[in-house]
Amino acid sequence: MSERETPKRWRKSSFSASGDCLEWAPTKTSVHVRSSNDSSGTELEFTHLQWQAFIAAVKSGEADLSAN
Repeated sequence: MSERETPKRWRKSSFSASGDCLEWAPTKTSVHVRSSNDSSGTELEFTHLQWQAFIAAVKSGEADLSAN
């Protein structure tokens, strides 16, 4: 079975009370992201390095929209 055929385990933040959140599903080679409101909609796919860079940017405040 190829990775594309392997079912993904979607995860959502524990801070997601309103339902307007993202879900992510790590695989061996990438991380998939989708809207929790539209689970059958579009998925974005990132490499592990891209995902790690995104998480680091969020933790450092680079993704804070109120700072812009």
